[in-house]
Amino acid sequence: MEVPCVRAPREEGEATRQRLADADLIDDEYELTVDDGSLYIPVTDPDAVPAEFELVSRTLEERETQTTPTDLLGFEPTYERLGEAALLDEDDPERARAIADAICESDLPLETVLNKASKVKGETRVRDWELLAGANTEVVHREYGCEFLLDLAEVYFSPRLATERNRVAEQVTEGEHAFDMFAGVGPFVIPFAKRGADCVGVDVNPDAIDYLRENARRNGVEDRVTAICDDVRNLVAGSSRERCECDGVREVAPEYEDWADRVVMNLPHSADEFLEAAVTVAGDDCVLHYYDIQHEDDPFGPGERAIREAAEPEYGVSVETERIVRSYAPHELNVCLDVRLER
Repeated sequence: MEVPCVRAPREEGEATRQRLADADLIDDEYELTVDDGSLYIPVTDPDAVPAEFELVSRTLEERETQTTPTDLLGFEPTYERLGEAALLDEDDPERARAIADAICESDLPLETVLNKASKVKGETRVRDWELLAGANTEVVHREYGCEFLLDLAEVYFSPRLATERNRVAEQVTEGEHAFDMFAGVGPFVIPFAKRGADCVGVDVNPDAIDYLRENARRNGVEDRVTAICDDVRNLVAGSSRERCECDGVREVAPEYEDWADRVVMNLPHSADEFLEAAVTVAGDDCVLHYYDIQHEDDPFGPGERAIREAAEPEYGVSVETERIVRSYAPHELNVCLDVRLER
């Protein structure tokens, strides 16, 4: 069967395979093949493969020894993979249980099965989960060479945004000052720091900040990451009000005003409420990654207008990239604007 593959010289094959495995991009249903001095590695999502790799289409043999959930169920279940966990979104408890059992009985390297039990809710954007298999809701996720420990019941995390996070991370250069206003467990901060940036990650969720610190240690970048538990609007205003009782909460306005070369604002439903804070931390030449959810008729206009209102005339504002990240709901799009602010 013709499947998308990454072709790598044989001497680079293991390093390439490891990088694709770290990004969870290898298609386990097909065999890796060596031919004419090249290794062919099947991939699940060609669009997520870094541009540096060569993509080809290749006829590969299916793995005969692997039993899949589809084989056991007679239909193809829908789920997301996050580390060694499968994430379901099933309203029918019997169907969810059947899928969980099939996943556990299959040859997939998955130990935990969770079913969504609520929508994302509250200031910390977490959801309830039903644990169908496994010990708990804590998982280890690997993405583009970074490792993240997180508890899905305590923090917000979306594996669907891996490609977008990598797109932004590839723009980072050594020595930059990067400020993530809604950092979570560090999916932007950690890869930025691995590329040599000095990073500040802020979040109102104390559990997320604990995991951010742990993930900085796991990835060997703790010396380049400052994790702060607070509402970022308090920090740039110099307020002493503590939103979370955890280490690192302090007034940082004198330290981070005019500090950042890059600011990430990944809070799509309400990022506009934080633009004054973003402008305060922005340096003389700063790139703002602004995430928004808008109607498909004008997905970028509201965000650009809000940024200009907050930044002009102190800054010149130029939109460098308008990108549709994904479809969010009928007629609604999750988008990103990469905007340069220059004094």
